[in-house]
Amino acid sequence: MSASGRTTPAFRALIPVGWIAAIALAVWLAFGHGFTNYDTFYALVWGDEIAHGEGPDLDVVLPPTPHPLATLAGIVLSPLGDDAPDAVVVIAFLALGAVGYLTYRLGSEWFNRPIGLLAGAIVLTRVPMVDFGVRAYVDIPYIALVLAALLIETRSPRAGWPVLGTLAVAGLLRPEAWLFSAAYLLYLAYTWPDRPPGWIAPLVSLLRPRELLGLTALAASAPVLWALSDLAFAGDALYSLTGTQDTVDTLERETGIGGLVTEGPPRLGEVVREPVLLGGAAGVVLTFTLLRHRARLAFAAGVLAVGAFSLLAIAGLAVITRYLLLTGTILSIFCAVAVFGWMLLDQDRSGRTPWMAIGAAIALLLIAFVPAQAGRLDDLQGSIADQERIQDDLRELADSGGFEPGCAPVSVPNTRPVPMLALWLDRRPSDILPAVRADDGDLIPVEPGEGYLVEPTSAEVEEDFELDPNDPGKRTAPVPPSFEPVEENRSWELLASCPLVRPAR
Repeated sequence: MSASGRTTPAFRALIPVGWIAAIALAVWLAFGHGFTNYDTFYALVWGDEIAHGEGPDLDVVLPPTPHPLATLAGIVLSPLGDDAPDAVVVIAFLALGAVGYLTYRLGSEWFNRPIGLLAGAIVLTRVPMVDFGVRAYVDIPYIALVLAALLIETRSPRAGWPVLGTLAVAGLLRPEAWLFSAAYLLYLAYTWPDRPPGWIAPLVSLLRPRELLGLTALAASAPVLWALSDLAFAGDALYSLTGTQDTVDTLERETGIGGLVTEGPPRLGEVVREPVLLGGAAGVVLTFTLLRHRARLAFAAGVLAVGAFSLLAIAGLAVITRYLLLTGTILSIFCAVAVFGWMLLDQDRSGRTPWMAIGAAIALLLIAFVPAQAGRLDDLQGSIADQERIQDDLRELADSGGFEPGCAPVSVPNTRPVPMLALWLDRRPSDILPAVRADDGDLIPVEPGEGYLVEPTSAEVEEDFELDPNDPGKRTAPVPPSFEPVEENRSWELLASCPLVRPAR
C-alpha cells in the first residue's frame, strides 16, 4: 500500500491470490482429505523418467492420456521424489479455490455480487467438482484457466493475446480449450476495427503478416505443441487420441452420438443435481428474455462448453461426468441468476415480479435440497478418506524395506496401484504387473510364478481401491502356494517367492 493510502497495482494483483488461497484452505479444513489420482500419478512417473533421461514407459495396461502440461509438472516436481504427490494435492486444492473464486468473479461481473456469491457456493458444493478436485484431476486447473480467460475478456473486451495465451495453457491440459481459442480468434477477426468488408477478408487477415497472424499462431500453439509432445512421447502425433479411444473401448464406456444423447443429460444432472439443473434452465430462459445484453459472453461460454463436450464424444472419447464440469459451472451461474437476476431489472419492468416469484421458488428448492447435498458430501468425504488411507498404507508398504531391488516382477491385484508403486519403488511401470500385461497393444494374461505379490487384506480394500469395474487387470486367481508373507499393514499384504527375500517370521 502506498503512503497516500491507495493500494498499488502489485498489491491489487495479490488480492485474488489471497482469496484463492483462503478458499483452498477453507475447502481443505472442511473436507480434510485428498490424494493424487491414477492419471496424475502417471504424469509424475513419466515426468520423473524424462527428468532422468529415460523415455516414458508406455508399455502398460490402461495408460492414461499424456497431457503435456501435466507431464511438464511431473518433470518440474521430479526433485521432490516420493513427496511429489503431496505437492500435487496442494496444487489441486488451490485449483479448486481458483474455480470457486473465478466463478464468483464472473457472476459478479456479468450480473451482480449476490449472483456471484451464490454461483461460487453452488460450484464448491457439487460432489463431482469436489471429488475430482481433491483427487487432483487435470480437469479442475483446466476449468480455472478457462474461467480466467473469460474474466479477462469480460473486464477488457477484445483483449486478444492475454485471453488466447490463457486458453493456450488450458489447451495443454484439455483439448476442449482449442475450440474456445478458435471461436475467440474468429470473433476477433470479425470485430477487427480495420477489417475489410465481406466474409472472406477477415479470415484472410488471420494469415496475413502484421495483422492477426501472431494471434493465429498463439491460438494454434496448444494443438501443435500437444501433437509434438505426442510425437516425442510415443512416436505418434495422434497418440493421445488413438490411445484414449483404445482405453474407451477396453473399459466399454459410452461414446459417439448415441452415448452423447443417452448419457449426456444424466451426466450433467449428476454434476449439478436436480435443483441447479432446473434453476439453470430457468436462468437461461429468463436471462435470454430480459437480460440478454448482459449475458452474451455467458451464453457463448455455455454453447462452446457443450459443443466441445459433443465433439469429444463424436471423436470417440468417453461420455463421462468430469468432461461436463465446465458446463455445470456455467449452468450454476445461470441458476444463481434465476434466484437474484430480478435485482437487475428496473422497478417498473414488466417481468420483474414474475422473476421474483420464480427466484423465490428456485431458492426454496435449493434450500430444501441442502440436507441431501450435505449427505452426499459426507458420503464422498468418507469414501475419499477410505481411499486415502488405503493409498497411504500402500506407500507405507513400499517404504517398509520389504521390496528387494533384485526381486521382480511386482504383481498387483488390479491396475490402479501400478503408477504408485512405480514411483515409490523407483521401478518402471511395466515392471509392476496386474493380471495382464501390455504387448504391442494386446493384453497377455500373467500368472505370477516368482517375484512379489501385493494383496489387499480384505474384500473392502479390494473394492475401494478399484480403478474401474471393467479393468482388464483385475486378478481373480488365488495366491500361489510358493509365495510366503513378507510384510503386512492395515490394507495390504506383501508376499514373495524369491531367493533374495527372507520371509516374515
